[in-house]
Amino acid sequence: MYAYIKGKISEINPTNIVVDNNGIGYEIVVANPYEYQLEEEKQIFISQQVREDSNTLYGFSTKEQKKVFLLLLKVKGVGPKSALAILAGATSEEIISAIEKQDAVYLTKFPGIGKKSAQQIILDLQGKVDFAATASTPNNNANQYLKDALLALEALGYSKKELTKIEKKLSAFDYDGVDSYVKQGLKLLISI
Repeated sequence: MYAYIKGKISEINPTNIVVDNNGIGYEIVVANPYEYQLEEEKQIFISQQVREDSNTLYGFSTKEQKKVFLLLLKVKGVGPKSALAILAGATSEEIISAIEKQDAVYLTKFPGIGKKSAQQIILDLQGKVDFAATASTPNNNANQYLKDALLALEALGYSKKELTKIEKKLSAFDYDGVDSYVKQGLKLLISI
């Protein structure tokens, strides 16, 4: 079982991409192949689905997308193609929100999802713990980055009082890592 494959995107096709990893080309079916760029170094999260007549790798740009895909596959009547169609048309957060709000009309806008399938998705997946964890992951990461950045700034010699002054301003930003928060924090500390 694969968790992810890291390599260069060597081919982009209408339904899949090919990732070159150490001279081996992995054909990976993705929701939107055109979000990737040729020769881009990328880590693709993988779900391997083995059927009687096929062995297919499905790829996702985030762990959250993969979690949502795997949960959708547990719903009776939803196969990989339908799950990918849903992921191609909405973010993980939008899908989770629609399920939690019991918005069957929203779910029927995706190809291959009729009223019955939408209701089944809601029935099977609403209130699942995995969905709550998936939905809160981006915020938890940002909060953790902020906490780690504040600890790093404290280690650099800034007082808790100084850090308390900038914490609210820093939390308004949405950065993708601790170093981004630290850099912004330093700018704010200098301007105090």
